[in-house]
Amino acid sequence: MTDLDEQIVQTLRERAEGDVDTGRLLRASRARGRRRQLHRRVAAGTALSLIGVLGVVAVTGTGLDGLSDRLPWTATTPIVVPPVPPRADGVPGAAADPALVGSDPDVLHFGLDPARARYLGWSVSRGHTESVRLSVRDDQPVYVEASSKAELSTSVSFDNVEVDAVGPGPQSFDGTIHPASGGASAMVKSWQPAPGLYARAVILRGDRAGLEQAVKALRWNEARTCAVPLRLDALPEGGPINNCSVDVSSYPRLVTSNFVLGRATNQVMFVNYRYASGAGTRTAGNRTVAGRPAYLSPDGTTLDLLGIPKTMVSANFDWQWEGRRPIGVEPGASSGFTEADATTVLAGARVVEDPTRAESWK
Repeated sequence: MTDLDEQIVQTLRERAEGDVDTGRLLRASRARGRRRQLHRRVAAGTALSLIGVLGVVAVTGTGLDGLSDRLPWTATTPIVVPPVPPRADGVPGAAADPALVGSDPDVLHFGLDPARARYLGWSVSRGHTESVRLSVRDDQPVYVEASSKAELSTSVSFDNVEVDAVGPGPQSFDGTIHPASGGASAMVKSWQPAPGLYARAVILRGDRAGLEQAVKALRWNEARTCAVPLRLDALPEGGPINNCSVDVSSYPRLVTSNFVLGRATNQVMFVNYRYASGAGTRTAGNRTVAGRPAYLSPDGTTLDLLGIPKTMVSANFDWQWEGRRPIGVEPGASSGFTEADATTVLAGARVVEDPTRAESWK
């Protein structure tokens, strides 16, 4: 990425929650253009002319999706502004009321400064924790978990790495940074951002400076919605949504999200969404759901909603959990749901037309 690209990306991140300052883009890029060598002036001039287009696109609300296909900022590096979950207006942040953490699966009670870090994903588990995955300093991944109780998980799993997040002795939230136990290359910090609020941050393949940068990027005085490109308008009786999670680490090429529906404390259904830009459209099914083709797996455990370009929505309603349990799923949990319940859920599923336009997510 060139210096010009970095300046544009930085400004876009800073303006991720509002209008783009086209004047600032022009001033910064012109200053950098004047410092370029003579043989690069043509390329710099081309980029400068495109900045005006970028400003028009952002201010008029057309969105920033697809810019890499239309605006060649560089020959090899497209500029992508990752999703930022929208604000939950009128809802206090975790620092103001720690008891709200985990109270609503649709609301995340803390956020990030998009000028300092990039969202890789977010998750809310009713009655348990809220978490955010982010990247800082050369894309070092960081996992942050918050709770109103000093009972955070002793281990976390992200980026296909299992990390023992607790050092020797009992859990401590004194803000000390220490290496993770076990073989994972990670640093851990556990602290209290506010009285009654407990947090833990884990950075993979990073150092203390990267971890501290991630911690400084956190905003504990705001609330955001658990925005996803899928909404469930119909739920089975006694089966509310207990968990909402989103993964945008490979956005816009790949977007995934998951819901966990709970009936009682030990009966759950998993509803999974997956969009892949290179995928096709499955249409061959053995069921019909709300006029759309659907497919029931041979073992009768999963119902897939078909006919959606590049997208799959699945309801896993009769399963036997093996391996690590998701947060919020009780030991000994079973399905307790039926194909009829899965049909109800998928019949009410609303999928956004273009998930690479994050502003359309609800």
